[in-house]
Order: sequence, then structure tokens, then C-alpha cells
Amino acid sequence: MATRALFVSLLLALCSALGEGVSALRGRSNGDAVKFDFTPFLIQYQSGRVQRLMGTSVVPPSVDARTGVASTDVVIDQGTGLAVRLYRPSRRGRLPVLLYFHGGAFVVESAFGPVYHNYLNVLAARAGVIAVSVNYRLAPEHTLPAAYDDSWTALQWVLSNARNGSGYGASWLSKHGDMSRLFVAGDSAGGNIAHNLAMRVGQQGLGQDDGKGRIKGVALLDPYFLGGHAGPWAERSWGFICAGRYGTEHPYVDPMALPADAWRRLGAGRVLVTKSGQDGLGPWQRAYVDALRGSGWGGQARLYETPGEGHCYFLNNLQSPKAAAHMATVAEFVSHS
Repeated sequence: MATRALFVSLLLALCSALGEGVSALRGRSNGDAVKFDFTPFLIQYQSGRVQRLMGTSVVPPSVDARTGVASTDVVIDQGTGLAVRLYRPSRRGRLPVLLYFHGGAFVVESAFGPVYHNYLNVLAARAGVIAVSVNYRLAPEHTLPAAYDDSWTALQWVLSNARNGSGYGASWLSKHGDMSRLFVAGDSAGGNIAHNLAMRVGQQGLGQDDGKGRIKGVALLDPYFLGGHAGPWAERSWGFICAGRYGTEHPYVDPMALPADAWRRLGAGRVLVTKSGQDGLGPWQRAYVDALRGSGWGGQARLYETPGEGHCYFLNNLQSPKAAAHMATVAEFVSHS
């Protein structure tokens, strides 16, 4: 379905959306042969060295001058170094809680980067939610399922601290969070992670005795889904991300491979999928919504489409009309009671 050219076009569009461009490939000719070229994201060398070409900048937590949203970082697993950045808007009362996973093809970007720090500040303010942005481990140093394991760990940390969290950051959940309004979201690879987390919740519950054991809603923003006929370059790239453990027909990346009864157990009551008109992943995103609606799952699924835009365009220039409309749609979804 997707040729190498289409997939490369998608990656370049994502690179542009993240606002950093493709850097010059300095360091390639130092005698260290290339093992895998995943431009525009990274290059892995035979020595094991990984040269990331984008998504390496970080910004500190702060009180955002524009939105008034406060943020702080917490390491939630000392063994793996898994950390989160929490965002709390200046609103009173109990607020919905949003667990968010950043994009970057599973190999670049972080919860602490300027793109996601800016996006989550605005989203937390607009939606009036406590957001928990997860800095999951990246491939190739930590191939899949590491990111999926980290998502489950982060969810359990949120649930635990919603009961008895203490200290700056964790106490935001116990003092201000409303876990009956728990949402999960992510863009691109983060959307893939959010979907797979919701599937695990459907199979295992939330891991603790929380209400009906379901997430209130899942927002998949231009999610990274492929299929069994994605093309050789997409297959090689996915194989790099998961160290060859799973093909592109695996349900991790091709939800349409799921049996109908698995769809019906999706652990969320509502799903929002966004699709950008020039996104090469669009056919699989649309198929996801169609499959979910036709599965007998009892929730509500919505597809929000933006014509004429590339993959994850909405992460930059948040004041542009289309990005602002996208933000309003996501904010309404995660603030819906």
C-alpha cells in the first residue's frame, strides 16, 4: 500500500512538523560504518553508536508565562530511568487526568523537548486537565516492547499517586485529579502506544480497583499504524524499531489484525482518531475507526480529518487556524465529563 517514497515522504513531513528539519549528517565519515540509516530521525553505526538527527533538545519545567500552567518532572522508575513531566493548570476543583505519549517514530523526541512542552502547556490550559507526559524509552537502545512496558508502568504510577501521592508533582494527582475522568492520548508513535495501552487495559483492567476498570477516552492523533503490505522500507523501519520481533502484520502496529472479540474489549468508552489529509498513514487510520465501529465495541468512535496537511502538522504554530481547530477538538474530547 505504501511505497518507500511514500513512507519517506511521511517521515519528512513528521520531521517538518516537529520543526527541526533534517540536520547535516556530520559524523558519518569518521570511519564508523553505517548499520541502519533511519533519516530523518537517526543513524545507527556498526559500533552501536546512535546519532540522533532531531528531537534532542530539552527545556526545563516551569510556570508557563502564557498559560499559567505549572510543570514538574518526576522519575517514576529508578531501575529504568522512566520519568514523566506533569502539567497543572491554574484551575480549582478536581480536574480530568490525561496520560500523554509523544511521537517520534519510537526513536526520537522526549517529553522534555520544546515541541511537546509547548503543546502540553497549551492543551492542559485549554482542556483544564492535569497532564502526565511520559518520557518512555526509545529504540534502538530499547526496542519494542520497552515503550509499551513503560506506558503500563506510567499508568500504574498515575493510579497509585491519585490515591496517596505526596511531594511536588505526585500530590497534584491526589489533591486535584479526578480519576473517574482518566484519558490517554498520543501522537504518531505515541498514538500507537496509547492504543496498545488501551488494549491492555481491556484485557487486564486498570490493575487496581478503579471504577469499571476502563479509561474514559483515548485520543489517537495521527497514529502510527501500518499493515502487512506497507512496503519494504516501512517493514525495515518497523523491524528496526522492534528488533525484528514483530512483522508489520502484527497487532502492535496493524490493529486490523486483531480478532473482533479483542476490539470489543478495548478498555475505553470513547475514542478520537485524527487524520491529516496528506499523511501516508491515513488509510490505516481510517480503517482503524471503521474496524472499531464494526466490531461490536460499545463505545463511541470519532474520526476528525484535516484536509491538505501533513503528518502531525498540529504540533507547531499552534495559533494557525487548522492547528487551533485541532487543539480545540482534542481539548473538548479530554475535558468531556
